[in-house]
Amino acid sequence: MSEPTDKLYYKIGEVCEICRIEPHVLRYWESEFSLLCPNKNRAGQRTYSKKDVEVIESIKRLLYDEGYTIAGANKRLTQERRGNFTPDDRQILSEVADELKDLIALLEDEPA
Repeated sequence: MSEPTDKLYYKIGEVCEICRIEPHVLRYWESEFSLLCPNKNRAGQRTYSKKDVEVIESIKRLLYDEGYTIAGANKRLTQERRGNFTPDDRQILSEVADELKDLIALLEDEPA
C-alpha cells in the first residue's frame, strides 16, 4: 500500500492505486459493505475520504490476508465499529492491557 497524501478527498483511481486494487473490485465492495459509501461530486464521480480509504484497507485485510468471506468481513467490521468483540478478542485485549500495565510499572520503578 502506498501512503495517502494529505488530501481531503480521493478519486477512485487514486484510491485503487493507494490500496492496490482494481476499480471494479472497489465498486463491488461498495455494493456489499454498508460502511463503504463514498460521496459523489457534482460530476457524479466518487470521492473517498481518508476514513473511506481506511475502511477499504480493513476490507482488503480481512478478505485477502485473514481469509474472511464477504459476510464474515462485513460482520467483523460492524463489530469493530460498534466495539462488540468476540470472546477471543476480549481475551487478547485483556492480555495486551495486562502487559501494558506491567510495562508501565517497570518504567515507573526505574530510576531516572
